[in-house]
Amino acid sequence: MTEQQEHRGPEHSHCHRPPSHNAAFAIGITLNLGFVIVEAVYGLAANSCALLSDAGHNLSDVLGLLIAWGAIQVGKSLATKRHTYGLRRSSILAALTNAIVLLIVVAGIIVEAIGRFFHPETVVISTVIWVAATGIVINTATALLFMSSRQHDLNIRGAFVHMTADAVVSAGVVFIGFAIHATGWQWLDPVTSILIGLVIVWSTWSLLRESVNLAMDGVPAGIDPLAVEAYLAGLAGVQAVYDLHIWGMSTTEVALTVHLVMPQPPHDDTFLHEVNQGLHKHFEIGHATIQIDHGNDKTLCAAVPVISLQAVSESNDVA
Repeated sequence: MTEQQEHRGPEHSHCHRPPSHNAAFAIGITLNLGFVIVEAVYGLAANSCALLSDAGHNLSDVLGLLIAWGAIQVGKSLATKRHTYGLRRSSILAALTNAIVLLIVVAGIIVEAIGRFFHPETVVISTVIWVAATGIVINTATALLFMSSRQHDLNIRGAFVHMTADAVVSAGVVFIGFAIHATGWQWLDPVTSILIGLVIVWSTWSLLRESVNLAMDGVPAGIDPLAVEAYLAGLAGVQAVYDLHIWGMSTTEVALTVHLVMPQPPHDDTFLHEVNQGLHKHFEIGHATIQIDHGNDKTLCAAVPVISLQAVSESNDVA
């Protein structure tokens, strides 16, 4: 009654990261860890809440880079009897952890900044300016290391977003440093800290949302499930499409399972091969399991109604 095939695309089709990413992570972590130490030391010396807050932010990014790098390495592990897909999902957990850590850092930054309003302290502006200027260079250089592959991996995108946000924050600290020097308004230092927190929240929100979506087996961003269903329904010989599921196996790999009703099913695997190739080409879905039902049995999947995603979408629109 049924024909089923699980297809795993060629390994190279899922590997969007260039070989240099191990070096990129190593260089990025080394540069930023060194800068965190410098920023913390001079932040204390200059009595600057903004520099100390940014040092905490940069430290969280170092941890984030370590987590992302480790998850990518673990995700390459081979499948076992107990973990049939290997440990690919660890990359999703890493992205989620990275986002949560950043938001926790934001809370600490805001609390410290609010305290400075009640207990203002004099800031050594010259130190703030040159240290923050150094941060612009380091963070920009690190962001460029991950720029090319940020669209293909949520962890790589998280690293790129964090480093870019750090460069913007450092530029803001330099600007505020000059503003305090010109006006003498020391309260601009804690205000800058709060603004840093808001920038972090803004830059992290999409990462948090997508990592939570993947952790809950949601359809990965960039894939339209209605378009996938329409593609499958338009295949020659397909009478109906149902029980379609699309989810992320990792931050780079997408899986799919589906039933196709075909009264006259194909006689060999050519059809299945072409469908898998089409799913990979049009939607970057590389792990598809397709079950073909003849459609001539009244008991066929009686427990699963033949409801399309299009019908569900239209029902939600009416509601």
